[in-house]
Amino acid sequence: MTLKTVLNALSLPPQAMVGHRVPKTLLIENGAPTAADKRHIEGGIEEFRWVATLKPMTVGIAPHKDDTRDVLELAVLTLRLRPQARVQRLVELVHRAIPYHSMLIAEPAPACIHFSLADKRWAQNERDKVVLDGDLIQCELHALAEPVRDRFLEALALANQPRANLYALYRGWIDTILTAQAAEITGEFTPAENGVRAAGRAKALKACAALEQQMARLRAAAAREKQAARQVELNLELRRLRGEYEENRQQL
Repeated sequence: MTLKTVLNALSLPPQAMVGHRVPKTLLIENGAPTAADKRHIEGGIEEFRWVATLKPMTVGIAPHKDDTRDVLELAVLTLRLRPQARVQRLVELVHRAIPYHSMLIAEPAPACIHFSLADKRWAQNERDKVVLDGDLIQCELHALAEPVRDRFLEALALANQPRANLYALYRGWIDTILTAQAAEITGEFTPAENGVRAAGRAKALKACAALEQQMARLRAAAAREKQAARQVELNLELRRLRGEYEENRQQL
């Protein structure tokens, strides 16, 4: 799987394509709060491109504006990384540096594709500043089973996303990635039929991730524990968490 293949799957109109190479200095000036971040950008990025801009005149979809955010355009970006790159940190720095809602498609290694999106809003005390609104929404294409990967790419296509406005389109992309995250657990790629279902899935995914971490810590603690009584307590707690995990899994 290559960046070209993934970009073709989005089926963006020709008038939306930009294809400009973005200099690293832009990220350093706008998204490198520390000297270490500057080093990560300089040493970890091979190429950063602004692939496409989606706005009313290029995709025929209305803008969105409310008290929390203005979504006048969306950006599609690609990031080729070097082997030593700190992927997660660089992805976050890009989303923080670009003031638009963006789909970032990173390539940490050949045939490895990493998708990320991030909701944004106006800063509470600085109306002219845009900040991240919640966690990054991410998935690794190469980690998905082939049938799931094919359905995921098909679902990402512009024609298969909501068109009420640009923010609805972006939320549709987010929901598609959350569907892929759920499919990593369930093995089935089943898009949410409405916003309520999508919100429930997002909540269940967060719960599953938190429970997996708790269970991993309990398993490690049980393996180290020497006292039989304490081992029993840990195993009972682990059983309870497994039940809670299964309940949330059913919501995916």
